Amino acid sequence: MAGRIPRAFIDDLLVRVDIVDLIDSYVPLKKTGSSYVARCPFHTEKTPSFAVTRNKQLYHCFGCGTGGNAISFLMDYSHLDFVEAVEDLADFVGVQVPRESGAVPLKKNNTAEVFQLLEQATGFYIQQLRENKSAKVAVDYLKSRGLSGDVAREFQLGFAPDGWDGLVKQFNAQQLVEAGLAIAKEGGSAYDRFRGRVVFPIRDKRGRVLGFGGRVLDDSLPKYLNSPETTVFHKGREVYGLYELLAKNSKPERIVVVEGYMDVIALAQFGVPYTVATLGTATSKEHLELLFRFTSEIIFCFDGDKAGKEATWRAVLAAFPSLRDGRQVRIMQLPQGSDPDTFVRDHGLEEFEGNIASAQALSDYFFERLGRGLNLDDMEGRASLVDKAKAYLQTLPNGVFQTLMLEKLKTLSRIDKLDFFEKPTTLKQASRKQKQEDTKLSPVRIAISLLLQNPGLIEVFEQKEIQWQVLAFPGIALLKKIVEIIEKHPDINLPRLIEHFRGKDEEKYIHIMMNHEFFISGDEINAEFSGALDRLIDQGRERRLDELIAKERASGLAEHEQKELLNMLANRT
Repeated sequence: MAGRIPRAFIDDLLVRVDIVDLIDSYVPLKKTGSSYVARCPFHTEKTPSFAVTRNKQLYHCFGCGTGGNAISFLMDYSHLDFVEAVEDLADFVGVQVPRESGAVPLKKNNTAEVFQLLEQATGFYIQQLRENKSAKVAVDYLKSRGLSGDVAREFQLGFAPDGWDGLVKQFNAQQLVEAGLAIAKEGGSAYDRFRGRVVFPIRDKRGRVLGFGGRVLDDSLPKYLNSPETTVFHKGREVYGLYELLAKNSKPERIVVVEGYMDVIALAQFGVPYTVATLGTATSKEHLELLFRFTSEIIFCFDGDKAGKEATWRAVLAAFPSLRDGRQVRIMQLPQGSDPDTFVRDHGLEEFEGNIASAQALSDYFFERLGRGLNLDDMEGRASLVDKAKAYLQTLPNGVFQTLMLEKLKTLSRIDKLDFFEKPTTLKQASRKQKQEDTKLSPVRIAISLLLQNPGLIEVFEQKEIQWQVLAFPGIALLKKIVEIIEKHPDINLPRLIEHFRGKDEEKYIHIMMNHEFFISGDEINAEFSGALDRLIDQGRERRLDELIAKERASGLAEHEQKELLNMLANRT
């Protein structure tokens, strides 16, 4: 089982990666001076305030304040935990993630154990489909849907026997409950969650099984059953079929989002391998951000019934916050009573792909849907359209698409003066504000910021006579900790340095100080840092002198304290 990722590997990984190349693969960057800028992917803005610095290997948004190193970016942008971000970064660099054997005792609900159990359960279900005599009804069902053995193997389809303890007899009951494969009963026993169903393993983009979907083979309800939320399975973040899609094309031109497992599988067999399905839940912003990592165009193709049409509308609204420039969403509406599976079977691949090519633009769909029942030749109707559209358009990221949507609303409403959007925060404005704040920084804050950003300043620090015991100021403990880390790792840089504070109490403060701009040249950094240390030392001495004088007046000093006081007074003059 996997152990802790070695610290040395994380440090080496951060050295190998170029954060500009990494972020540019997710958010197109434009070079401006010594930095690369873009509109921030973490909040809406019209003018770029998101900066990436190659020499520091950091990113920072002057608008919303987010920032960090390459690992932090992947965690925030792709909604990953720390280990997943390190694994993604390793994939980007092209190296394997090592593990320390036996470094950390595994917890009872350790995710590695859950993943292992889910993989074993997948093998069990596949074996049942092939060998269990009662699986004939499942095989007949799959054949009736026109599925080949090849596509069944590709998607690892299986069969859950119609019994209460098929899995429970094979694996630990408590672990099955934690993995969402069994339901606990009173007394500590459990029974299988999936029974008498065709089983669809749900895999993440790495191919790890997260959970399962199951379809009944008779008229019982519910027709489809999904795994519950577990430590590894979150329906609102995952889609079905993404791993299989990426295995064939890691950068598809477009991705079609459908409603069901069988839609994905049938379309893949008929020659449309670029489809995924949400997992029994509404399409979310998290779903879309995941898919936009791999393509610039998403097409919604839901069932042609009333429920499918409502799901399409909800999906379009969920897409608004993700529609940064360069991304596109279109809508392929199916006839009443049709779904993607039946449509491609009845009309063939050529017509299906023709409908994809002519799918409706999101802007046309949105205003058409919003304008239903409104008389746009009437003033009240146009005012109602503006009122309805305003809240939705405000969720769009600032950019060309937002501007064009506003222009279209102006045309439809015949109102020239519409502006719903906040004034932009510019890099220049943010820089001026920071420059004004420079004079407010205390010497310890200046020392921390400069040392974080320039660990090589440790040489200047070591030339000073620092007496930690007299520096009883806020922030001194953090400065001391930074010094100790740098002395232990002389070749450390800022991205590696901040990893030592991830998850610690000081992390928030570190992120603030590491992004402070001093607006001084490289030649002036040493002098600025040295000056801050000198002021800090002077303040410490003055504070100690005040303490000794106050004590001498109140109760008298010990002999060593008297000598210390005399020495300090002599050096002061």
